Amino acid sequence: MQLADILYSQGFGTRRVCHGLVQAALVEFAWGDGPWQRADDAAQWLPVDEAAQPPLRLRVQGQIWPYHAKAYVMLHKPAGTECSQKPSAYPSIYTLLPGPLRQRPVKGGQPGVQAIGRLDQDTTGLLLLSDDGAFIHRMSSPRHHVPKVYEVHARHAVTPAQIEQLRQGVVLHDARAGQTVRADAIEQHSPTHISLTLHAGKYHQVKRMIAAVGNRVEALHRSRIGALQLPEDLAPGQWRWLQPEQLALLLHKA
Repeated sequence: MQLADILYSQGFGTRRVCHGLVQAALVEFAWGDGPWQRADDAAQWLPVDEAAQPPLRLRVQGQIWPYHAKAYVMLHKPAGTECSQKPSAYPSIYTLLPGPLRQRPVKGGQPGVQAIGRLDQDTTGLLLLSDDGAFIHRMSSPRHHVPKVYEVHARHAVTPAQIEQLRQGVVLHDARAGQTVRADAIEQHSPTHISLTLHAGKYHQVKRMIAAVGNRVEALHRSRIGALQLPEDLAPGQWRWLQPEQLALLLHKA
């Protein structure tokens, strides 16, 4: 692939902008931990097979960027942010990402990576983002039954009767007659803290389920999607590329 096309695919601007970056001597490339080479020809051909080793790395205006044909990232969503490109009241989670992830070209869609599902503005925890439509569908479609684990901190002690109701199924206030939703698994850690596993999610579902049994959610945190646990060393507001083994684990379990 020509260098200008590589830069364009990674979200560094239009092809014209990418040509300009090379002409201005602002682009370097390296293979793995090898030495950096200054790029002087936007039409230079570089192999981009991600299966090949060592992998291609770019340094654009001093920013080091590993080449990825498709982007798969995790984000520790902080409270007070919205999972929307056009937030209504709080900052967008997309402002936490670097420009190239927000500008990656997508055929027939909005540029950049997209959040896979949404978390409420006051909900924290693990969020996946990608520009791979097939992966987004596989992770979000109820048909694939990808489990998601939520840490629920309730206002009042969660009683055995309430836990049994959540296991058996509750009726949400705006649901069709006879339609119930239930937790796939529940673990109680303290009187007011439970872990709730769901395979499908509706609008405010966890909060509405807890309300349906006569309690209230005070804090909500998503700790796991499929087999992927939110890393302890990923602080709120930080993002990270998914490693091949993490991606394989997600796809294997989905």
